[in-house]
Amino acid sequence: MELDSRRLILRTFCESDLAPFCAYRSDSEVARYQSWVAPYPRDKAAAFMRDMRAKEPGEPGQWYQLAIVVRSSRRMVGDCAFHILAEDPRQAEVAFTLARRHQGHGYATEAVARLLGYLFDEFDLHRVIGICDAENAPSARLLERVGMRREAHHVESHWLKGEWTSEYVYAMLQREWRGRHEGGGTPCFAGVTAP
Repeated sequence: MELDSRRLILRTFCESDLAPFCAYRSDSEVARYQSWVAPYPRDKAAAFMRDMRAKEPGEPGQWYQLAIVVRSSRRMVGDCAFHILAEDPRQAEVAFTLARRHQGHGYATEAVARLLGYLFDEFDLHRVIGICDAENAPSARLLERVGMRREAHHVESHWLKGEWTSEYVYAMLQREWRGRHEGGGTPCFAGVTAP
């Protein structure tokens, strides 16, 4: 699977992604609000990538993760993911991670916007959510930049790495996405190639 945007390619993981994937997942700052613990073992990363390559995108209840690659350099700088909800296949959740040295260039915003376009168009979804730690201000700002609205603030609702954490839930409806990108709104992506 491959999705194109102005500066990025979102694609299925390949073997050459293993070293950069391990590197940013082993960065304690990148892992701070994530479910994994740094350092991230190479054998676990290799197994994860094999598992992702074997999956079909859009299977309800299954996360599907894509490498974020900068088009000009062909450098893998992070990943984004989605899963269509098993209990309601008209809704999905998105997530994203970016290597620290590639943050601040708008890559994650562009990747998430492209992913939203794919989900609303390809799967005709009604609603997509994004969840972030309430202390993760950059992720909250990103979700707002792509047009999501904060719908909930769950206080100490998630047990993570030995402590209760709070979460923000963001969401966007298909009609809101279309309203932003039809008739004058210019999406930040060019095309899509899917299996």
